[in-house]
Amino acid sequence: MPGTNLTREEARQRATLLTVDSYEIDLDLTGAQEGGTYRSVTTVRFDVAEGGGESFIDLVAPTVHEVTLNGDALDAAEVFQDSRIALPGLLPGRNILRVVADCAYTNTGEGLHRFVDPVDDQAYLYTQFEVPDARRVFASFEQPDLKATFQFTVKAPEGWTVISNSPTPEPQDNVWEFEPTPRISSYVTALIVGPYHSVHSVYEKDGQSVPLGIYCRPSLAEHLDADAIFEVTRQGFDWFQEKFDYRYPFKKYDQLFVPEFNAGAMENAGAVTIRDQYVFRSKVTDAAYEVRAATILHELAHMWFGDLVTMEWWNDLWLNESFATYAEAACQAAAPGSKWPHSWTTFANQMKTWAYRQDQLPSTHPIMADISDLDDVLVNFDGITYAKGASVLKQLVAYVGEDAFFRGVQAYFKRHAFGNTRLSDLLGALEETSGRDLKTWSKAWLETAGINVLRPEIETDADGVITSFAIRQEAPALPAGAKGEPTLRPHRIAIGAYDLDGAGKLVRGDRVELDVDGELTAVPQLVGKPRPAVLLLNDDDLSYAKVRLDEQSLAVVTEHLGDFTESLPRALCWASAWDMTRDAELATRDYLALVLSGIGKESDIGVVQSLHRQVKLAIDQYAAPTAREALLTRWTEATLAHLRAAEAGSDHQLAWARAFAATARTPEQLDLLDALLDGTQTIEGLAVDTELRWAFVQRLAAVGRFGGSEIAAEYERDKTAAGERHAATARAARPTEAAKAEAWESVVESDKLPNAVQEAVIAGFVQTDQRELLAAYTERYFEALKDVWASRSHEMAQQIAVGLYPAVQVSQDTLDRTDAWLSSAEPNAALRRLVSESRSGIERALKAQAADGAAAE
Repeated sequence: MPGTNLTREEARQRATLLTVDSYEIDLDLTGAQEGGTYRSVTTVRFDVAEGGGESFIDLVAPTVHEVTLNGDALDAAEVFQDSRIALPGLLPGRNILRVVADCAYTNTGEGLHRFVDPVDDQAYLYTQFEVPDARRVFASFEQPDLKATFQFTVKAPEGWTVISNSPTPEPQDNVWEFEPTPRISSYVTALIVGPYHSVHSVYEKDGQSVPLGIYCRPSLAEHLDADAIFEVTRQGFDWFQEKFDYRYPFKKYDQLFVPEFNAGAMENAGAVTIRDQYVFRSKVTDAAYEVRAATILHELAHMWFGDLVTMEWWNDLWLNESFATYAEAACQAAAPGSKWPHSWTTFANQMKTWAYRQDQLPSTHPIMADISDLDDVLVNFDGITYAKGASVLKQLVAYVGEDAFFRGVQAYFKRHAFGNTRLSDLLGALEETSGRDLKTWSKAWLETAGINVLRPEIETDADGVITSFAIRQEAPALPAGAKGEPTLRPHRIAIGAYDLDGAGKLVRGDRVELDVDGELTAVPQLVGKPRPAVLLLNDDDLSYAKVRLDEQSLAVVTEHLGDFTESLPRALCWASAWDMTRDAELATRDYLALVLSGIGKESDIGVVQSLHRQVKLAIDQYAAPTAREALLTRWTEATLAHLRAAEAGSDHQLAWARAFAATARTPEQLDLLDALLDGTQTIEGLAVDTELRWAFVQRLAAVGRFGGSEIAAEYERDKTAAGERHAATARAARPTEAAKAEAWESVVESDKLPNAVQEAVIAGFVQTDQRELLAAYTERYFEALKDVWASRSHEMAQQIAVGLYPAVQVSQDTLDRTDAWLSSAEPNAALRRLVSESRSGIERALKAQAADGAAAE
């Protein structure tokens, strides 16, 4: 991270001293087409507490020309050091600061990112400020609790458009002067600048009129399905405004699909930026549309939870992200007209799987994390902050009741609008509306780390009647290096009783909902009833816990997993089986057999695609090395069989085509990919369009079938930014020493690649069936890592630290080399965390490989 690392204590002291009133920010971006630097002028008005004193304002800039405090010129060279401008001799009451600087465009997705579209050779700009990067564009008190109004004035090239948080004004001589924003935090301010294409509409209801805009580059305009995006947006407006009982708090709502975006999207107030891969250039499955809709709703929910009411410090980042994650799924599940009422299935299948994985890493932490500085928060956008937190909120809704929950949220918004809060503010509002004491709940769920396991203990008599039923709760030891102690927690769960009907389908005949607390909880409601075929703990996925099936239920599920009539219990059973595989309780070969027996009956395309990813990961990492090739062969043959059998033109057909391409290996299979590319063979209904072509090309490159000339020819067909990334992946995937050396040099030994291209090269470089070729890079990784971390921006360094870790070298030697580096290199806490997380993947894989090998004996 460039610049001085702001600590929580420094932020607290600064907030005690200062109250910020307003910023006026004047930017000259007329040279954006050429790049380099731009002039930034910031005038900030702030009040100083009685007694005055010293403070500082944040700025990352190549040059500071002027610093004027209350009309007095300060020596810029003296007061500007690293990323801070010292402010000595502050006066009690109102102070006015003016800073003139040259700031730099970036190609890392941080600050003011500049991208040139190869289609039209035009530059496109956008800002990304979370966590500490507004200071790359203007001088700012860079912490969330120093809210202010922001007024932007921007000079831009002729013919360009400028979008910000406030409504877009008519430019005068290419100068765009925006009205001041409401009081917001610096990290949710935004500017998007360039010759963007736009589509406009209005959200109107009960006298309310909110202008809506959607933007993308002109080269993507033909693919922009604006009507579908507006439809989801309007459903979100309807549902959130009803549930929150607070009107949308800003004057307009723009959604801007921008290039080379590091995250999925960002909740800038009234100007949400979204990665433009969500403008689909080729056929995608319905799961991709569902994910895009979830992203749209997530960011819209942030307009209230995050932008209107903002956390005081980054400890409560989870309040922003968990709430928005919960709200997106709840809206999709319940909003009238939603196309994805099964969103809780997707949540269980994807979000919870992410959370369970994160919660078993050595870096696991309480949902309410201890964030001591900016380094801490930059690596904390993780599965705990988003997915576990949202899972726990879902549990909280079940615990206090949905009506009481949303009444509490309504009171919270009204009480703290345009202010800053702590966790206690939300819990206090929920206690008032629910009558529940949430302090014990909070301590158990939000202030402790780790995961619980729930197991059924069932006894029956000779007639199959249940004589005893209890739930045993376990709190496994936290991973080595994790802070805290194992904790048993209160769970609100449902138990589903399923039986096979006459058509061979598993149908729920009974449901019991209860509180589980302590080590053993009796379930008298089921005693005296006939034992059903399957007893499923945490049915409806109300709580956050790993669930195990009893022996009889597991036997039935193994044979009939695809026969549940509802998607959610299927997803819960699939998740349990995957979790058992990762925990070395189920051998990879048995997991593969389970998937092959049930996936043909799985109707939920999102679940099918998750199973594709998980099977490949299991075989690549968790299978005994001696069995890996046979398992890959079995899987690839199955993918081809499903591809040929799938309904023509269906989502399942497309998903199976991609799964087949990911592991195609025999000459005959590779010949088929080649023939599908050149059109000499076809599969009815399968459109081999731009994105699918690249999937085939990348696989053929990775196995040595395609070289530089074939990749270049494909790029000529798709000379776009996406094509450039795909070609970079394909070149790096080639199984030659020269290709690997070229890719390594471009990422590690040079810092010229933009963020998206660097990510693409790393994706191609790491091929699981090139372990021997990549072995030499283990030592080179550890030799280069610390210098990379010190010299690159956070996003660029994290891509390298995680992406190039030797994860495919599953061996004790890799663990030993990692341990030696952690001991000798003395990395800072953020880098240590990333490497330790990667190390734990090797450790888990070794255990799973041993279990898979033992299963074969």
